[in-house]
Amino acid sequence: MELETLSLSVEAGIAHVRLTRGEALNTMTPQFWEDMITVFGRIEEDGSIRAVILSSTGRHFTAGLDLKSASSLGDGRGDVARQRAHFLKHVKRLQHAFTVIDECRVPVIAAIQGACIGGGVDLVTACDMRVACEDSYFTIQEINVGIVADVGTLQRVPHLLPQGIVRELTYTGRKFPAEEAQRYGFVNRVAPDHEAAIEAAFELARQIAAKSPVAIMGCKAVLNRGRGQTVEAGLDYVAVWNAAFLQGDDMREAIGSQMEKRPASFADIS
Repeated sequence: MELETLSLSVEAGIAHVRLTRGEALNTMTPQFWEDMITVFGRIEEDGSIRAVILSSTGRHFTAGLDLKSASSLGDGRGDVARQRAHFLKHVKRLQHAFTVIDECRVPVIAAIQGACIGGGVDLVTACDMRVACEDSYFTIQEINVGIVADVGTLQRVPHLLPQGIVRELTYTGRKFPAEEAQRYGFVNRVAPDHEAAIEAAFELARQIAAKSPVAIMGCKAVLNRGRGQTVEAGLDYVAVWNAAFLQGDDMREAIGSQMEKRPASFADIS
C-alpha cells in the first residue's frame, strides 16, 4: 500500500518517518491515520531498525485534525445507538494510529518545528522523546473547539508533565512554547531551527542504535508497563522479562566490547 501523507526511509538502523503535507500544514486527513498504522507496521516487521525519527515538512509540524473532513467523522446509519457505536469504532481506530507509536518495539523521537496543535500533541506524546525548534509550540486545541481530547493526550501527558500544568494547558488551550516545555521536561532538546532539531534527533537515535536492540526493546517495554502500576508490579514484570531475555548474546557482546575497547556489534531482531 502506497503512503499518501507520510514517507518512510531507513538508513543505518534508523527509520525516518515524515509528514509530507507541509503545504496543507500537515493536517490529519482520514488517510493519515491509515498511513500511520501502515508505516509502523512496516517498522515492526523490519528487524534492522533500532530507532525511529518522526519529523514533518513545511513551516509547522501539524495543525492537527483536517477540519474539512471532520464534519463527516463518525457518520453512521441507523438509530442513535448504532450511530454512537459507529463513532466509538471510529475513535478507537484513531487512537490505535498513535498507540502503534507508543507500543513500537523501538524508541521514537519526534522532531518538531512551528505549531504542534491538537492531534499533533496526541502524536508527540505517544513518542518516547521530543526535540523542538526554538519557535515551536504545543496547544491542546480541543478545548478551543468545544471537545475533549480523545486520541491520547489526556492519557499520556500526565506522565510527562506536572498535574497543575497538564490541567492548565487542557482547560485553557493556551500555547505551550518550546522553552517552557523544556523547562518542565516535556521537550528533551531545543534546537535553533528545523534542520538542527532533526540532526539532534538523529544524534539521539544513533546513540540508541549502538546499544543492544534486545535491551532497548526490554527497557521500553518495562517503562511502558510501569505506567500506572505499583513499584511491586513493575519489579515483578522486569524480573520476568530479564528471566526470559537476559541469557542472549547481547550482554556478552556489550561487556566484551567494553573490555576490548571496541564498538559493539549486535545482531538484528528477527
